[in-house]
Amino acid sequence: MSAALMSVHPVLALQDTSSTVLLHRWQFGFNLIYHYLYPQLTMGLILLIVVLETLYLRRGHEFYKKAADFWVRLFAPAFVIGAVTGIPLEFGFGTNWAVFSTVSGGVIGQTIALEGVFAFFVESAFLGLYLYGGDAFGKKVRWFSAFMVFLGSWASGYFILTVNAWMQNPISYRTLPDGNLALVHFWKLFLNPWMFHQYIHVMGGAVVTASFAMAGIGAFYLLSRRDVQFGKLFVTLGVIAGLASSLWMIYPSGDMESAALAEKQPIKLAAAEGLFHTEKGASLTIIGQPNLQTMRIDNPIELPKILSFLSYRSFEATVKGLEAFPRSLWPNVPLVYYSYHIMVGLGTIFAAVMLLAALLLWRGRLFRSRRMLWLLLLIMPFPFITNTVGWVVAESGRQPWIIYGVMKTAQGASRLVNAGNVYFTIAGLAGLFLLLSVLYVIVVLKEVHQGPEAPQSEDVERLEKEIREIIPGRRALQERRREEPIESGREEKVRG
Repeated sequence: MSAALMSVHPVLALQDTSSTVLLHRWQFGFNLIYHYLYPQLTMGLILLIVVLETLYLRRGHEFYKKAADFWVRLFAPAFVIGAVTGIPLEFGFGTNWAVFSTVSGGVIGQTIALEGVFAFFVESAFLGLYLYGGDAFGKKVRWFSAFMVFLGSWASGYFILTVNAWMQNPISYRTLPDGNLALVHFWKLFLNPWMFHQYIHVMGGAVVTASFAMAGIGAFYLLSRRDVQFGKLFVTLGVIAGLASSLWMIYPSGDMESAALAEKQPIKLAAAEGLFHTEKGASLTIIGQPNLQTMRIDNPIELPKILSFLSYRSFEATVKGLEAFPRSLWPNVPLVYYSYHIMVGLGTIFAAVMLLAALLLWRGRLFRSRRMLWLLLLIMPFPFITNTVGWVVAESGRQPWIIYGVMKTAQGASRLVNAGNVYFTIAGLAGLFLLLSVLYVIVVLKEVHQGPEAPQSEDVERLEKEIREIIPGRRALQERRREEPIESGREEKVRG
């Protein structure tokens, strides 16, 4: 299909495949990876802020308002940096990927515009109202502003992912006589079948990042024995949301992603799993090193027939290996394989950690377990790594295509932007990102050190009770009531 497109498009016919294309990819990838450190936090964090605002609206205690204010002070600079670093990405479509933009602009152009005009506008406008006018208009307007920021943020994610879903699974387009592509039906593009599982997986990943951040900072306050009530609230919300989102990433969203790869992009699946040869009853590789010379996995630890079952719901199903496809269409196998296994491995660890933390929370022992609190604090950066390598799998695994099965990446690059220009812009972006990183770290450390505004001392007992009530179920409450006299007895015994 790519050859057919090249035969009718004059620019594609002249397109070379020089190493400059690799530099274009490095620049876009570098920009994208840095940019996404911030949206993955803010998209998840705004959901948890809405939960805090809901608690404030329903219970009326200033404690929840102060908790929400604290997290908004961390949310706002991340939102600004995310917006700033996203601008070079959109410019990059026109500067580094001008041919791709010319060919596909008739299909994806309006979706990118919709993201900026509607979703980002809603998000920005209500964030301003929430930050500077929420207190003036009362609890309900404050909650509504936070909810609209959440709605705009997640809608923005949907518009952007609609474009990416079309690049992964191009549908509802036709080729014009000049070689450019035109949209056939907007709603088919908007409801691309690839979109559903990709969207719920990406948003689930954002909630994982924010949940671990909230639990980690809450653990820091408990370990430091300062802002204890806020620490307990942050750990409680973080662990509950972290457990739900971590399990969500495994099933159903992760499972649906794997099934979609088997159906639509079997080469990416084979590269991610390190499957070189087509197999009936294919094994799932837990660990091992892909060897491109011998076409096998060295030192493998495998689960027999599990890959067939996860891909096709049958232990005897046949899964295509890399040998079934021309080598020119293979992605970078080691990069995709290791990124995929890091993502899956860390995701499994996240679910195990949050399951253990939730069990301790349920039994009323989490706030006293310093080992578990240290684990929640130290594991905080790893969801950022997991989300990043997840995108590496999605984008590197699609290579050599920029529009899967339609246009190769080398064909989409700009011809007039030479290697020197790309080196210069990469250096400029690196300097800008370093400066933004330093400023953001300073802001975060200052806010965390300052902490939320402490509640009144007479409210502490009431707050302790309210925080316990956030935990689902009554059994935990009964367990705690039974534990309190036992602990007092132990203390007396120790004194005696």
